[in-house]
Amino acid sequence: MILCMGEILTTVELEEITAKLETAEFVDGRATAGWHARLVKNNTQLPRESPALPVVRELISQALQRHALFQMAVRPRLIRPVTISRYEAGMAYGSHIDNALMQNPLMRSDVSLTLFLSDPESYEGGELVIESTEGEAGFKLPAGSAIAYPSSTLHRVEAVTQGVRLAAVTWVQSLVPDPQQREVLFDLETARQVLFETSGKTPVFDLISKSHANLLRQWMNF
Repeated sequence: MILCMGEILTTVELEEITAKLETAEFVDGRATAGWHARLVKNNTQLPRESPALPVVRELISQALQRHALFQMAVRPRLIRPVTISRYEAGMAYGSHIDNALMQNPLMRSDVSLTLFLSDPESYEGGELVIESTEGEAGFKLPAGSAIAYPSSTLHRVEAVTQGVRLAAVTWVQSLVPDPQQREVLFDLETARQVLFETSGKTPVFDLISKSHANLLRQWMNF
């Protein structure tokens, strides 16, 4: 399931983050890429020693924790601290697959997430392109919005031709590793919420809630 989510960050949070990043120094992003992804990665990123990074990471972590749609769709067990990437004109990240095993903390990558930090009208190019058996789909979301997608997909960032593209990226180990099972649970949870809003706690609502809870028990992986 590929899911676009609006308003991950509030206006105040987005302004604070972008203000921190305006004066921060960035370094070559290839330093954190795998040996094969390094061949196609051309961007810069905020280094671990940057004084801005802990502040930005905490703001984004709090935003993800409180975002109900993200929690319901992704069901995070572990969320890796975000990496802040910066693309200037001529920079891109070619087609690649995210590492299945992440370090610090040790975790499996089930879901990849890109949080857009730049106004899409402030730069040209820079679309996140996700490849699937149905073809390719490009995404360029409003600042403060995010897209979550299975880490098992090939994806790329098209070349920025003008302006600057800032984004936060992270990876999630889900309580429900299988993407199809996560989608089933997401659909059931959406249906039961709509049913409750329209009809209240009915016998049908209880049956859907029972099925949802029992599937969650069956599919959760700690």
